[in-house]
Amino acid sequence: MPGGTRSYEMARRLVAMGHEVNIVTSWCEQDGRKGWFQTEEAGIRVHWLPAPYSNYMSYRQRIQAFFDFAWHSARKAAALEVDVVFATSTPLTISLPAVYAAKKQKVPMVFEVRDLWPEMPIAMGALKNKSMRYAARELEKWAYRHSKAVVALSPGMKAGIVSAGFSSKKIAVIPNSSDNVEFAYNPTAEKIFRGSRPWLGDRPLLCYAGTFGKVNGVGYAVSLAKALLDRKSDICILLVGDGAERNLVIQDAKEAGVFEVNLFFEPEMPKSKMPELFSAATMCSSLFIDLPEMRANSANKFFDTLAAGKPAFINYGGWMHDLVTSNHCGLAMWRTPIDAVAAKLDSVMHDPSWLCKAGESSRRLAEEYFDRDKLAAQLEQLLISVLDGKAERAEDIAPGRHTL
Repeated sequence: MPGGTRSYEMARRLVAMGHEVNIVTSWCEQDGRKGWFQTEEAGIRVHWLPAPYSNYMSYRQRIQAFFDFAWHSARKAAALEVDVVFATSTPLTISLPAVYAAKKQKVPMVFEVRDLWPEMPIAMGALKNKSMRYAARELEKWAYRHSKAVVALSPGMKAGIVSAGFSSKKIAVIPNSSDNVEFAYNPTAEKIFRGSRPWLGDRPLLCYAGTFGKVNGVGYAVSLAKALLDRKSDICILLVGDGAERNLVIQDAKEAGVFEVNLFFEPEMPKSKMPELFSAATMCSSLFIDLPEMRANSANKFFDTLAAGKPAFINYGGWMHDLVTSNHCGLAMWRTPIDAVAAKLDSVMHDPSWLCKAGESSRRLAEEYFDRDKLAAQLEQLLISVLDGKAERAEDIAPGRHTL
């Protein structure tokens, strides 16, 4: 499916290692289904609950959807015979059915933090009420108290968890991962992708593939496209995805005179099609608005970029900014004026030597630190350690150091 596939990719690798895996999750397609149903995906038993959810929903509607899912999934999870419960969040409410199931079956729970909640929804204005903020922070502490170990997706997330009172020794840093086989550069795929788009041809291509949500700030690409057009650059930008702000970004692009001139749009793609896009791109971007709470994020598209061996373009601060800067694998343009960004981008995207060196550095990072198979092995070690009563090994298993 489009979007993040972390749970699927980790689960199928655990199955390949000989484990039995059940996933309890939501089915968001509006196809008339009612009630729980089950499928098998790559050896994983997936238990689906039809539940409306999308980026187009208001914050209140999304929070209600989270609680609805938590309520219904608690009994489903508790009915499955397991040795360990692994809860992956966002949102924090996923801890409710997980703790219930773990207590019911008298097994340990491991909690994975994919975003810093409740800091993010508070920063975005989703939790304005003081009592709701208090309740969210208490839920966070409650989730940690009932966890034998915690997985953080970045060093910054780990720091946030430690600040909430959880032991550093019981936190493993296992970021989003690079699928190094699937995303390896494919010249045939590049030729097909470019050949099927007359507007592209041999022009340098900067791509963005992800959500058009408020936090992503994809409107940045409109400003960048306008600055590139003013420079008479032949660089084009392709935005692939969907979300609440997609139509707004398209409207802004039309008003700026860049729509289908040097800024193009395509609907979201399934993960299986993404390697073609990344093979065709000259550089791949990850975009977010400038919020301190966002700097600990672990964006999938960044790791896909590394796997594809392409230079990374990011416009925010934090650990990824430091990764790009220290490993010379792209452009980290945090708080850089847009005209200066356009000038730098125009320069490096026409410099074959720079592109080659940055791309090679990206691929080395992907292979050394973010290979999906390696990180799945770390997750397996962590789960086994928890079952053996040695949760304090988490920090040694995955310390979160990622510099070549």
